[in-house]
Amino acid sequence: MAGVAGGRWPVAGADQEAELVLSVEEAYRGGRRRITLDGRSYEVNIPAGVVDGQRIRLAGQGGQGSEGAAAGDLYLVVRLAPHPRYRVEGRDISVDLPLAPWEAALGASVAIDTPGGEAKVKVPPGTSTGRRLRLRGRGMPHPRGRPGDLYAEVKIMVPPQPTGEERRLFEQLASVSTFDPRRQR
Repeated sequence: MAGVAGGRWPVAGADQEAELVLSVEEAYRGGRRRITLDGRSYEVNIPAGVVDGQRIRLAGQGGQGSEGAAAGDLYLVVRLAPHPRYRVEGRDISVDLPLAPWEAALGASVAIDTPGGEAKVKVPPGTSTGRRLRLRGRGMPHPRGRPGDLYAEVKIMVPPQPTGEERRLFEQLASVSTFDPRRQR
């Protein structure tokens, strides 16, 4: 068999891969973004709810083919940038939930920021540091399935410099309480 002009066969272009670093908020909501790689500019459609390691395909934007063959594809591998507030694992998101001692002891409804906007967390009475409160479906969206969950991890905070009245009330509580946090139940 003879090849094309000059005995050469068309060879499809190679697929190429590059990283696309996104903030948690960008990955959550998706949208369009212009990126530049190796001097070429691309308009990228980011689907809502992309997760770390997911690949976005830009058809025909990879290596050029020879002898008129098709170009390869460009794959953008999503990497989520570290976030000061949100920790993402798969489609689940964790966030710290600072509580005052009385909110943890008595229970409360507390507003919390999520990548999708503000949400209310119902804190049951008697909640301790480390408890994870789940907000079902408030994690990363999933275009073809169930969204992830958001976990609010309780961190009980005390006033760094209690007022005289706060100190008096804490002392009063200490004198009447039989609770010992170091004793196993």
